[in-house]
Amino acid sequence: MNKALFSLIAAASLGLALAQDASVAVLELKPHASNPLGYDKTELSVKAGQKVKLTLNNTGSVAPQPHNFILIKPGKDQAVGAQANAMMTDPQAMAKGYIPDSAKADIIANTKLVMPNGTETIEFTAPAEVGDYPYMCTFPGHWLLMKGVMHVTK
Repeated sequence: MNKALFSLIAAASLGLALAQDASVAVLELKPHASNPLGYDKTELSVKAGQKVKLTLNNTGSVAPQPHNFILIKPGKDQAVGAQANAMMTDPQAMAKGYIPDSAKADIIANTKLVMPNGTETIEFTAPAEVGDYPYMCTFPGHWLLMKGVMHVTK
């Protein structure tokens, strides 16, 4: 294969790889710097059906504590939050990452419980249906303040 043809194929391959990477929404959430019971972002945007790579980076908080990320079906945030609160009496709650078994049908994606100074990256496909999808941390009591909305657009 001649050098010019090889260079052309290599450039085309690189362009294709970059185009594929652009189709992935790369998102990062952290605890808010001054409010440890809030995320640093309360709004995220992705396209319907888009691949999402989300990292929960549990660093930089003034009061370090465990957090998770739970993406929920629209209109189900209150129910999932109430089920998370009920886990406070469950001796297995920590092992379950404070993710209520009873809410699994309403959860689209979630991280595990991430300890202070830890991170976790998850990959999932955004919902195919356009809408506003709530997200929250379900560690005891956090969901009332540590929440946001993922806007799924066309």
